[in-house]
Amino acid sequence: MPQPPRELTPFRSNRDFYGAELRRLRTETRLSLEELSGQVPASRAHLSRVETAQVLPPPGLSASLDQFFDTGGHFARLDELVRQSLEIHPAQFRRRMELERRARLIRQYAGMIVPGLLQTAAYARAIFRAYSPDAAPEEIEDKVAARLSRQALLHADTPPDYACVIDEAVLVRPVGGPAVMREQLARLADAVDTPSTTVQLLPGAHGEHALMGGGLTLLTLDTGLLVAYEEGIEIGTLFEGPAGVTARQRAYDLVRSYALSPSQTAAFMRSAMEELPNDHHS
Repeated sequence: MPQPPRELTPFRSNRDFYGAELRRLRTETRLSLEELSGQVPASRAHLSRVETAQVLPPPGLSASLDQFFDTGGHFARLDELVRQSLEIHPAQFRRRMELERRARLIRQYAGMIVPGLLQTAAYARAIFRAYSPDAAPEEIEDKVAARLSRQALLHADTPPDYACVIDEAVLVRPVGGPAVMREQLARLADAVDTPSTTVQLLPGAHGEHALMGGGLTLLTLDTGLLVAYEEGIEIGTLFEGPAGVTARQRAYDLVRSYALSPSQTAAFMRSAMEELPNDHHS
């Protein structure tokens, strides 16, 4: 005898409301989870967990649901609310994400890990496992989905201009093992020089600089306002005043002036990929 559907609590959180809306439309159209899974990029089991707010909507699901149910962007709007209210992001980082969505120019320096906007799922998963070794698999997957969802802005019809300087140490540290790192380097190589993205390598031989030991993001908003977000291992600080922003812009400009060109960066990445050992267990 089949188990009755789990009772929903739509007003407990944005995630719960998203799941309740999904079940409402699915039942109104008399679709089973199995039938709906054939129309959208999610399995029956994953759709069930989304309905019951156990996991986040995976990337691409909301757009597919809006198209299939002809809901005029309803799920896309709910998806944004879900991401904004994630408890895994501190308040300042949520503010940073709001500003990031408004940015027309994004400049980053990455001194510790590949920037979230360019991470592969496997790389992000390895990072989150290292940060939270005792976390449940579902929690890790929530964090991975949240990180990947941010990357949609780089693939929008009118994406922001994106430029990133990555420290050499980030590219030679085999996060997740050789196979994961090879995929990550290939992803970065694809973004090195496109109409809207530029990636450059800061050689380790350059030595000390003002941004060592952390990460920096400079966001030029649609209003022309420039803000800065400085990130450490566990904490980030948002700067919206001119004094703090100007100092960090100066530091970024100096670091970028010592970076390799995009073509030299791509060559370094290809060489790094070739030097990775084969790993059939990754």
